[in-house]
Amino acid sequence: MSKFYSLLGLCKKAGKLAGGEVAAENAIHKKTAKLLILAKDASVNTKKKFNNSALYYKIPLIEVGEKEDLGSAVGEEMRAIFAVMDAGFAKRLMELAQEE
Repeated sequence: MSKFYSLLGLCKKAGKLAGGEVAAENAIHKKTAKLLILAKDASVNTKKKFNNSALYYKIPLIEVGEKEDLGSAVGEEMRAIFAVMDAGFAKRLMELAQEE
């Protein structure tokens, strides 16, 4: 998963990543989210909420890693959800998640 987490950090530095529930929701509603990344250990409510949003807005969603791993990849403590707001980053992150 190291390539995945490295790219996630790069995505954050490029300003193309919304981390946390509120920021991810805003990206979804503004229709800028190209991919949702959900932590495997996110709460049941968080998973349900973002799975429903992904289906409704037709945004791909992947479940990867744990909150702590996702957070540390972008220099923060814990994050359960990210919205990727760039099609190129989204495509490559999906490929890396499938490979690993």
